[in-house]
Amino acid sequence: MFEEARKRNPDLKMPASEPPTEWTEADLALIKQGVGDKSSRPSSASGETGETGSEAPSGEQTGSVVTYFEAKGFGFLRPDDGGRDIFFHVSRLVEGLATDLRPGTKVIYELGMDRTGKMAASSIRIAPPA
Repeated sequence: MFEEARKRNPDLKMPASEPPTEWTEADLALIKQGVGDKSSRPSSASGETGETGSEAPSGEQTGSVVTYFEAKGFGFLRPDDGGRDIFFHVSRLVEGLATDLRPGTKVIYELGMDRTGKMAASSIRIAPPA
């Protein structure tokens, strides 16, 4: 494969990639972020380790339903603290009814992973009225 690329472009420079001899703590932290179930880890939007004094120290977050496709059983949540919308599946609803999942409904959730390894909401509960 590389030989064909070199024939088409003789000036092609291949990057030298040697594995690091020692892993730093920062390297290990990055590796851990991409491996395993994150539902048990406290989430931090900025990736920093400093505590922000959030009202949900157990990793719970609040947000609202943006869209929910009842026929398909999934939708998206928008975090109250900003950031990207988060996928959820109705099977992760632990308190409340699926019929309550209308746009604008406030929910409490934890971050986890879906079956493909992408970030998704887990342990979703309909938030009590204010």
